[in-house]
Amino acid sequence: MAAPSTSTGHVIGGEHVEGAGERIDVVNPATEQVIASVPAGTPADVDAAVAAARAAFDGWAATPTGERAAAVRRISEGLAARRDEIAATVTAEMGSPISFSTHVHASVPVATSAGIAEVLETGFPWTEESGNSLIVREPIGVVAAITPWNYPLHQIVAKVAAALAAGCTIVLKPSEVAPLTAGIFAEVVAEAGVPAGVFNLVHGTGPVVGEALAAHPDVDMVSFTGSTRAGRRVSEVASATVKRVALELGGKSANIVLDDADLTKAVKLGVAGCFPNGGQSCNALSRMLVPESLCDEAVSLAVAAAAKYTVGDPTDESTRIGPMVSDVQRDRVVEYIGKGVEEGATLAAGGPERPEGLDTGYYVRPTVFSGVKPEMTIAREEIFGPVLSILSYSDEDEAVRIANDSEYGLAGAVFGSEERALAVARRMRTGQVAVNGGAFNPQAPFGGYKQSGNGREFGKFGLEEFLEIKSIQR
Repeated sequence: MAAPSTSTGHVIGGEHVEGAGERIDVVNPATEQVIASVPAGTPADVDAAVAAARAAFDGWAATPTGERAAAVRRISEGLAARRDEIAATVTAEMGSPISFSTHVHASVPVATSAGIAEVLETGFPWTEESGNSLIVREPIGVVAAITPWNYPLHQIVAKVAAALAAGCTIVLKPSEVAPLTAGIFAEVVAEAGVPAGVFNLVHGTGPVVGEALAAHPDVDMVSFTGSTRAGRRVSEVASATVKRVALELGGKSANIVLDDADLTKAVKLGVAGCFPNGGQSCNALSRMLVPESLCDEAVSLAVAAAAKYTVGDPTDESTRIGPMVSDVQRDRVVEYIGKGVEEGATLAAGGPERPEGLDTGYYVRPTVFSGVKPEMTIAREEIFGPVLSILSYSDEDEAVRIANDSEYGLAGAVFGSEERALAVARRMRTGQVAVNGGAFNPQAPFGGYKQSGNGREFGKFGLEEFLEIKSIQR
């Protein structure tokens, strides 16, 4: 396995800035050891980065579309060339199993950035005619990108590749919990020939660096991914300057299994959709809705599937669930498991106890609850861990009602005969639905309804988020 990167420091105006003063430790959640540190950025660092982005904006916005597309394409190629290093770094800083880090964390950003380049290469409509008006799409300006720890590179690329393609300049604040992958990305951007100041990186905490970016009068847009609570705060702070805010927030996604589904496949893929990345996914299929007549069989299948999710050392190729990202996150998940038991759900697999033989690391056992009622805490709140809630329903209408009875609406799934499954998918109030295990599409829009946020990422939909629309009457 490749060695993880320990690249640290801000990147401001094309210069590496190590920063002065306090630093933030990066902890390996499997070993509980400090593996690196990054500077705790300050409002002054934000001011410098925003000034660099503002100074670079006019030149980058005027760069021909073909050149911007080529730069994004080179970023995609650069990420592909460093796949193993990226995977090792993600595993070290946030605990994702190395197989998942390699095939998802390090590989999907290659596809999504290539997808953005393709949008430009195949002829994006920057202008159109409507009556006596010329309608023009222009870059919005300086973008603050604030990204989470659970998919540290994936979420950076989703924002930065699209913003660069649109002609915007960027200040990135990655999560201080898993910031090291951002350093690799900054190197790839520089090697791709992106001019100094177009991309800037400032490490630090949300209350200091994040809020300074959201409030900054020279930032034209904030693109944020994280918890719904933090998203509300970003919106509040940004509202003082009436800047655009795009939010990709939490989820409590439902997987509706219809009575004509292949039950074995539906449950197997449903568990797989709940447990990836240790369940630390905003689009995790954490609620499985099953017909009453099939519930006992579905629970048995889910328990058997969960038993195959080995918990352990994330550097081991056979591990399927690594540690939670931190002790705080581990304790949060364990508390939710206890809450499920307390409220009367049946613990079918797993539980709050530490996995056997793992005395060090922030580990949680993969857990399956049956007999879950829609009003229970574990059916309503985002747990962000390997915890599956199985609920029963009497008919299709009730299944849809339960699925939609949530403050969230990010993702979902339906299993059944295609015509019925598609009809149910259209009734779900959520931004993305997989039918019978439909594969991820890097050109399709991703984003949420309700308190899962607003705006979309990936493909032309992601590009459009970073554009203003002007009409010129003639």
